[in-house]
Amino acid sequence: RFRTSRPILDKHGRVVAVLAGRPRSSDWDALVKGGAEEIARAREELTFTRKQTEHSRGDFPAVTVGVAHGGGRREPGNVRQSNPAALAVLTTLLAMHFFQSLAGFANCIFKAYSFRTYQYYSKCLDEIYSWKPDLRCHFERSVFGTCTVNFGPRTASRPHRDGANLAFGWCAITALGNFDPNKGGHLILWDLGLVIRFPPGSTILIPSALIKHSNIPIQNGETRYSFVQYSAAGLFRWVYNGFKTDAE
Repeated sequence: RFRTSRPILDKHGRVVAVLAGRPRSSDWDALVKGGAEEIARAREELTFTRKQTEHSRGDFPAVTVGVAHGGGRREPGNVRQSNPAALAVLTTLLAMHFFQSLAGFANCIFKAYSFRTYQYYSKCLDEIYSWKPDLRCHFERSVFGTCTVNFGPRTASRPHRDGANLAFGWCAITALGNFDPNKGGHLILWDLGLVIRFPPGSTILIPSALIKHSNIPIQNGETRYSFVQYSAAGLFRWVYNGFKTDAE
């Protein structure tokens, strides 16, 4: 159940998004439950900044980890955390077997359904790490440079596009938590006119910079978190310019 990947096609038969489902693993439900519990535990250990709690996507703390460029940065670098303790909590969270498996699963789906774009991501990230080898790499089996953990505990994003991401690139979104997917948590792809059932532990890949998307709220007493993987457009511009800014 929920394990078969289903592509969303345009009228020309081109894949524009993928309902990836979940890995064919007998212990996936247990891993998903443990991952959500660890996010809840990390939430209690973190102190969120105003920027992490006051943003356009919704009323929930969102913490970004990884390598990024843009937003005032002079060059690509590790996303700064509020303090060393926060970095330690996030690094420990992402080092879990569940999140490593999740990153590998999204990577495989991306490669299978959009191979040329996948190669473009892979080449960009390889060149970024070769240019600056001391950058932290949290996932060995992923071509995405950055991830965001939405700490909820009732994550429901407002309609938005992620304009800082690569315009034609993909973003992998995984739903987590304890909620009834028949009654809430659905993903809305506004430009495509789709409302998609989105159970805990399942993953969807969309071009998040192009398609306006949001989530339906969940029921009272439930929890919903999400884990999002993507790459900032600034990374690709940096590599394309020969490791320089547009102005340089």
